[in-house]
Amino acid sequence: MTTSHPGIHPRHGLDEVIHAPVRFSIVATLAAADKAEFGFVRDTVEVSDSVLSRQVGTLEKAGYVAVTKGYVGKRPRTWLALTPDGRAAFAAHCQALRAIAETAADR
Repeated sequence: MTTSHPGIHPRHGLDEVIHAPVRFSIVATLAAADKAEFGFVRDTVEVSDSVLSRQVGTLEKAGYVAVTKGYVGKRPRTWLALTPDGRAAFAAHCQALRAIAETAADR
């Protein structure tokens, strides 16, 4: 018989903001670069502009993503980048996922 210990299971290390599949995909994409253009992230994650905008808004409110607007020539562009807090949260979230997988494999 196993005893439950509140707060010990690695799932407690998951970040609820990042855990949603689309947000996780956005953060994973941004973790691989210093910054990425909105359209690149949209196409990589395979979502619409509106879905990406809404999810980026959630990540920005959490302090995980910085949004920068500018121009390339005369065309407006939006760039997305993980903040230091976003990078730390993503690393911790990934570590929690690995710990959950390892815990399951050890049983």
